[in-house]
Amino acid sequence: MKHRTFFWFILPTLSAMILFIALPIVSVFIQSLFIQHEQVIVESESCGPFGCTPTSSVDTEATAKLREEQPLGRFNGFNTYANRSHLAFAEVGEAWHTTDSLGGFIDAVMDLPFYKALIFTLSYTFVVTPLVIVLGLAIAVGVNKLPKLIKGPSIFVSLLPFLVTPLVGSLILFWMVDGDGIIGATLQLIFDDPSLSIKASTPLMWIMLMVYGVWHTLPFSFITFYAGLQTVPQDILEAARIDGASKWQSMMLVVVPHLMPLVSFVTLMLLMDNFRVFEPIVSFNAQAHATSLSWFIYNDLRESGNPLYASAGATSMLTILGVVILLTPVLIRTWRDFNRKSH
Repeated sequence: MKHRTFFWFILPTLSAMILFIALPIVSVFIQSLFIQHEQVIVESESCGPFGCTPTSSVDTEATAKLREEQPLGRFNGFNTYANRSHLAFAEVGEAWHTTDSLGGFIDAVMDLPFYKALIFTLSYTFVVTPLVIVLGLAIAVGVNKLPKLIKGPSIFVSLLPFLVTPLVGSLILFWMVDGDGIIGATLQLIFDDPSLSIKASTPLMWIMLMVYGVWHTLPFSFITFYAGLQTVPQDILEAARIDGASKWQSMMLVVVPHLMPLVSFVTLMLLMDNFRVFEPIVSFNAQAHATSLSWFIYNDLRESGNPLYASAGATSMLTILGVVILLTPVLIRTWRDFNRKSH
């Protein structure tokens, strides 16, 4: 394809990416460098027969004029990124010099809100992603071997979690783990503890959030791998059987290598999606036990009457940076595989 033809071919997609992805990211980055103007305070003295007393009041006109002249706010640079609500450089440095053990330092850092949210986000991502990939491939292989009569209904049932709105699905599971729900009541019966509550335990809440993450995203992995299984060369599988390969060897040496491009694709999609975990935290009302970076953004923007746009923008940029770091190894491996095949 000629360069000119290729340019006109990708121009609509490139324009959409610039308009709907690049420009909003640049806008969010610029907003993260500014903070809202403080109110203009006017100090005066109120004098009476017994002397004068200082008073202060808000000059609403001057404040409105200042915000109108500088709508982005007051330039704060990267101080928002470094404050206690984000990377907390000063607090981390203080903890490093004042704590006498690595455990104490980790505990001090874990008390900082951003790092607490980052730890849960990474834990959720690195637990849910491999489980969804492995279980999705296993279910796809199992369904692919079913008789045609029940294969269609099995595929439909397997896709049901993906068809449910994330917020609704997490609310349903939230009600089920309640003390009066089927899961909560069953756990109380098994452990003979009427006071056992998943909602009151941080480890159990983390487990439940991850269980929901696997349940909700598993159909995406399953249907992708199921479609890929339809393209596996049957002659190669037959040759492997003739050579005496077992089913497990055929799976690991023929099927899995054939599906590796799909594994890379699913991994990329899951890493991006899981790193932005948000809906189950809100639905489970789990803020006391688990917060994520996306929940931080939501919390900043819902401040009553005073949204913290700079803070939300800084967290958004840090989230994007985190996604890029997570995707880099997968992208490098994909690029190497592509170059190896092309040569």
